[in-house]
Amino acid sequence: MDKAFIIDEDRKRRLGFEEVIFGASKSVALLSNLLKDYVEKDKNVLITKLQNDKAKELLKTFKTAFYDDESEILMLSKVKNSDNNPAKIGIISAGSSDIGVANEAFYTLEYMGVKSRIIHDVGVAGLQRLLNRLDVLKTFDVLIVVAGFEGALPTVIGGLLPQPIIGVPTSVGYGSAKNGETALHAMLTSCANGITVVNIDNGYGAAMSAFRILKLMEK
Repeated sequence: MDKAFIIDEDRKRRLGFEEVIFGASKSVALLSNLLKDYVEKDKNVLITKLQNDKAKELLKTFKTAFYDDESEILMLSKVKNSDNNPAKIGIISAGSSDIGVANEAFYTLEYMGVKSRIIHDVGVAGLQRLLNRLDVLKTFDVLIVVAGFEGALPTVIGGLLPQPIIGVPTSVGYGSAKNGETALHAMLTSCANGITVVNIDNGYGAAMSAFRILKLMEK
């Protein structure tokens, strides 16, 4: 394998988690070589932002791999978390159009061995739906809040609940939503204290932020 793509096998020791592969800009041939290396080492791996056409080609070779169309997440083998304890991280999505980014966060956490739960379709356009779920949302240690359009949901939740909140703007919305830029700017200028914001459609980044927070809390 080209030395430019040597797997960072020391990352687990340094950071507490394995290397993750960004799939969008890599060829099927390169990804196949990388996956073969992981298979030889008997290790699982997570690939993010993997386009559907590439995934179909890879699944022909890696038949036991798991792929989710909506989140564009691929794992060499799906993780089975047998923990019966309540989920520690809540993933809240404003609408059904945000499901892909919410799923990306969910499967990333699953890969990391962390149980999470997705609460779908509680955006500010139907505020009563959010208010009806507050008792459930209070049970999580960390909240990941996914929203497009005007991106108001993290601010509303940040004014109601005390947990660490990670806002994820999505590229969902008409015209002046500007592919998520409006939601990003809204979250960055939120008047709710202490909200953390990741980049547009970055469910993976939000999950890793939540993972780091959780591991520090567990120390």
